[in-house]
This record gives sequence, C-alpha cells and structure tokens, in this order.
Amino acid sequence: MALSLSPHASKHAAISTALPSSYSCTLIFVIFLCMLGLYTLNHTHTRTPVRSTENALRFQEIFLASSTNYTISSYLRALTVHPHLAGTEPAIQTTEYVQTHFRDLGLETHTEEFEALLSYPAHASLSLHFRDGTWKKLSLTEAGHVGKVVVPYHAYSPSGSAFAKAVFVNYGGEEDYRKLEALGVEVTGCVVIARRGEISRGTVVEKAAEKGAVAVLLYADGDTLGGVERGTVMKGLGDPLTPGWAGVEGGEKLGSEDGEVKKRFPKIPSMPISAENAETLLRSLEGARVPYEWRSDALRSRVSRVGPGPTLVNFTYQEEKKMVTIRNIFTVIRGWEEPDRYVLLGNHRDAWTYGAVDPNSGTAALLDIARRYSLMIRLGWTPRRTIILCSWDAEEFGMVGSTEWVEQNLVNLGSKAVAYLNVDCAVQGTGFFARATPQLDNVLVEVAKKIKDPDTEGMTVYQNWAATNTGINIQRLSGVDSDYAPFLQHVGVPSVDMYYGKDYPAYHTAFDSYDWMINYGDPFFQRHVAVSGMWGLLALRLADDSILPFNYLSYAAQLHEYTNVLNRFLDGNVSLLPITTSIHELASAAKGVEEAAKKLREQETKDDLELKRRSLNDRLMLTERSFIDATGLQGKQWFKHLVYGPSNDYQSKLDFFPSIANAFSDAARLPREEAKSAIQHEIWRVARAVRRAASALKGELT
Repeated sequence: MALSLSPHASKHAAISTALPSSYSCTLIFVIFLCMLGLYTLNHTHTRTPVRSTENALRFQEIFLASSTNYTISSYLRALTVHPHLAGTEPAIQTTEYVQTHFRDLGLETHTEEFEALLSYPAHASLSLHFRDGTWKKLSLTEAGHVGKVVVPYHAYSPSGSAFAKAVFVNYGGEEDYRKLEALGVEVTGCVVIARRGEISRGTVVEKAAEKGAVAVLLYADGDTLGGVERGTVMKGLGDPLTPGWAGVEGGEKLGSEDGEVKKRFPKIPSMPISAENAETLLRSLEGARVPYEWRSDALRSRVSRVGPGPTLVNFTYQEEKKMVTIRNIFTVIRGWEEPDRYVLLGNHRDAWTYGAVDPNSGTAALLDIARRYSLMIRLGWTPRRTIILCSWDAEEFGMVGSTEWVEQNLVNLGSKAVAYLNVDCAVQGTGFFARATPQLDNVLVEVAKKIKDPDTEGMTVYQNWAATNTGINIQRLSGVDSDYAPFLQHVGVPSVDMYYGKDYPAYHTAFDSYDWMINYGDPFFQRHVAVSGMWGLLALRLADDSILPFNYLSYAAQLHEYTNVLNRFLDGNVSLLPITTSIHELASAAKGVEEAAKKLREQETKDDLELKRRSLNDRLMLTERSFIDATGLQGKQWFKHLVYGPSNDYQSKLDFFPSIANAFSDAARLPREEAKSAIQHEIWRVARAVRRAASALKGELT
C-alpha cells in the first residue's frame, strides 16, 4: 500500500524523502535476488540444494540484506486503517488481510477457529454530583473518536450501577488500603478511584470488592493525549467457558453461571476513565490529606484529599457477553531434516482500537519476515526444522486465541516444540528490551551482534544495548501479559519476548494509531526493521543450526542467583540445600552437553550423525519441560512452571519460583512450624524439578 494513502500527506512526504536512498538500494538488491530466485526455480531439477552450515549462513545474510522499512510501513498502514476488536466485523477484514498476504507469498497457510465467550459494552454512563447541588456528566469517549472505536470499557466487568461517595485509593493495593485505614478512611459502600500502576486491573477491582467498595474507576496517571486505557479484568487465560481445554465447535462448555466460570469475573463493576475526568473528580474530594508516600509530580497537581466525597458518583455500566468465533492464522515452512520439530514465531493481531503499537507493529514485522522467508524459499532455502508463523486472535481478552490453540495441541507442543518467539508491541519507543528463558540468552546476544542499531549509525543492536546504563539485561517471563504465557507457563516451551521501548502514552487508547507511530514511535520504521531482524534471525538460528543453540550453563547460573536472593528471605530454619544440590547436578549435565555439542559440530559433514544430533537436540529441547509440575501452582493450577510464573501475591518481591513465593506469602497466616513445613515442601518441589532437568539433559535413566 502506498504511503501517500495517509490523510497526513506532509508526514508521508517526510517519510518518503527519508526512504529513497536506502530503499532504492534495497529494491535493486531484492530485484536481483528475485531474478536469481526465478533462475533457481527453473534449474532446481539439475542439482540437489546444498544443506550445510555454510548454506544456512548464506541465507541468513540474504535475510538481513532483504529488509526494507518501506514495506513494513505499508503493512502497518494497511493493518491500522480501521479498529479491529476481536469478534467484530472489522477484525474479520484484518484476518483476511493477513491470511491473503501469507498465501500470496506462496506459503502454506491455514486458519484454526475456536468459540469463545467475549465481553463488550452495551451501555455506560458516569456523572459527578457536587456538594453545591450542581452536577456534571462526564464524556467517556476520546475527543475526535466518538463512534469510530469501541467506548472505553473493562472486558468482563459485570453490569452494575452505583450512586455513592468517591474515595481515592492510590494504586489500589493492600498497602494503600492500610494507609487509608490508618487515616480513618473507610471505602465500604463507596466508588473507589485508582490510578494504573504495576498491579493488574483485575487485582485492583478484586481488592476493592474485598474492602467493600461498590464500583471502581481506573485512570492512567500522567496521560498527555486525553486517551482512556481499555483492558480486561478477567482472571486467568483463555476462554472462561473451557478452562483447561480448547473451545472447539461442538465441544464441552461450562455454563456462564457455573461456579468455576463465575470465579473468573469480578464481583463489582469497573470502568476506565481519562486523566482529565479523574482530575475533575479528585480535585473535588475533601476529607483526609493524601499520604505523603503517594505524592508525585503528576499526582500533586490533581489531588490533595482522599475523601470520601463529598462528591457523589453516579455510575452505570451494562455488559454484553457474546459467544464469538475467533481465528488463529498459521503459515508453515516445513523442515527437511527434522520436520516434526517446530520453531514458532507468534504475534496477536486483535486490538482495542487501531493497534498501531499494540499489536500491529509486531504484526507488520511478522508479515515482513514472511516476505523475506518467501524470497529465501524461492532462492532454494529450506529450514532444517519446521518454522510456523502464528497470528493470534483475542489476545486482549486474556490470551484467548493462543491459549485455546495450546490447549488443543498440548501433546504435540510438549514433545515437538523447540521454542516460541513472541513479539507483541514491537515498537513503543527507544531502547531494545528482551525477556527470555535463560538457555536462550547466549543466542539472543549473538543475534543482536548481527543487527544494525536503528538509532545509532555504525553500531549494532548489541553495542547500543550493552552501552545502556544497565547493560545487557535480559529479563525473565514470570508475567502474564502476552502470548508466551501458555507456551512457557503451561507447557514448558523455551520462550522469548522482544520489543523496542518500555511504555507509551497511547496504550490501549484511540490514539494508538498509524499517525502516532509516524509522529512519535518510529517515524522512519528503522526500529521495526531491527525487531524483525532480531526475530527472524533468531528463528533461523533455532531452525537451521545443526545443534540447537541452547546453553543450560546460563540456566544453572540464573538458578544459582535465585537461590542467593531466596536465602536472604530465610531465617535459618529452612534449608536451601535441596535446590543448591540439584543446581550443581544441572550445571554438571550442562557441561557434558556443551562438550557433546562441540564434538558433533566439529563432525557435522559426516553423513552418519543425524541420529546423534537428533538425540542431543531432543535433550536440549525437552529440558525446559522438566520445570512443569502436573499439580500446578496453588490457587492457579493451570500455571505449572515452577521457575517462571505468576505468584498469588502481587506484592511479592520474588519474581521467580512462584510456588515458593506463594508459600512465603501464606506464612504470615500460618502457625510457625506449619509455615516452615510449607516453605520447605515447595523448596523440595523446585529441587525435584531442577533434578528432572539435569536428568533430561543427560538423557539417561538412573
């Protein structure tokens, strides 16, 4: 799609003038490659393609050389022409666009459909009634976007109404309510107003209900655009009517009034509001002064008192739940040596509004990777292992599309998935960030050394990454905020999540548009090029390396670091010896695997090594599964990973070993000896998982 189709012609002109020199060179190169590809297609019957490390390296260079910011920008423009909330008619149009793109490239493509219960707003209203008898009806939509996007709402918020005093509760956490209690402020029977922070929306609403509030208003502090942040407040992942199994047509579904289903939804209604509306309400509050600890530059201008009241909030929200068909799209590039080993690249395409950042910056990158892979195929490339490009639906409602598919393919993923590589909001701003399971750290760094940095001439992503204040700092995946969660935390598939920029003010608002991207996020789409390069090249390494580039010495080192942190929480009555002993076993097994891999790489040209490579790769691939425990986490049994997963306590200082973190959180409510026993049990459970990992790496029975 031509850039001139944008209504903002001046900005397009700026992009166009910036593109020609690099774009024309790339275009000439691509034309040359295409001509070479036609020649290759017409002469493949005369010779067998050479499949070797050297050949794989050649195609990696072709992949990197065929990047173009112009094509990515055109994909993003097409993806963001209209809003495409999951389950709506425009979402079907976006599905068809992505599907057609894959098929037009000549790639094997299919769609998998599921039925899911999604939640939409039927009616919402909000007004403020002041002490002097005046009142003000608040607009719930963003200026200039009325009727164009869905009204701001919280998916799965129950219907309800309230006419009550307002109370400000800061971020709405347990500590915040303790502060209010110390001030003598009660929230029972009130509408609470909270600002968005690290606590999930659902937890804020759940905590407010526990404290006796009748409704929740949530706003994004520091917003500068006038947007309103939509989001889900449902507990857990996937279709709420099919917890633990796929929502296929004609399959089992629980009733919406089933006890297990109702547990997934909040007990009181909630609504997102703009920072401007929040300020109007907060400035009218009286009562106790805001605690000193809550004050910030953004807050100081808005509120000095916490209430309750005297302002009354008249709140009404009506929800409509619908059974809808959601569609996941898959493109499969089959491997030649290990076709039943899968490297998966995934991104969701559904959006609350236009979704230029979330998620279609990632979708545009995925489409560009498909274009480049298609070119490589025409030039004779076939991956050693199968690559699958995944476009998920209904992620915004709770990773519904990916979760249903993972539950449907549980056995095959558990036995055959090499890794899952996720990109959601590919570009939010400046700075490269990555989260991964530790065995992928080294290959991530190696790939970063091959990608040109989008913001500093003459540097690589690695060099700029290393030059930041924190240096190379690969985060982990204990959160539940994107489509990697079902793969890692339910099945145990090694996973990665990558993106540029940490936060952006248009998040989940009507301002998450193509115009925002070309004005602020990535005007020349060079960060998009960098992310697609990292993503696609990492997949090539995992698909084409004769021996999987997994390093479990990194994993053992990370686990050792975790035990050092954990030790600070212990009082000497609980022993970490079971974990430390098992980590030593894992490190020993990892060293053995490194030596075996080195020998096999040195002998790669020999024809009789396929089975040995297969055996070693299986050990490397399946070791992550060892951290999966069948009984799952207490209170969240669907989450089964004992190293990375969500703890029950959002205030926990441990973002690893979630079952141990849960035991620490519960300890305060238990007798001393019982708490000690519970913590020790979870330590043993983690130790057994690490020992299973060591055994899996060794590949031998005891």
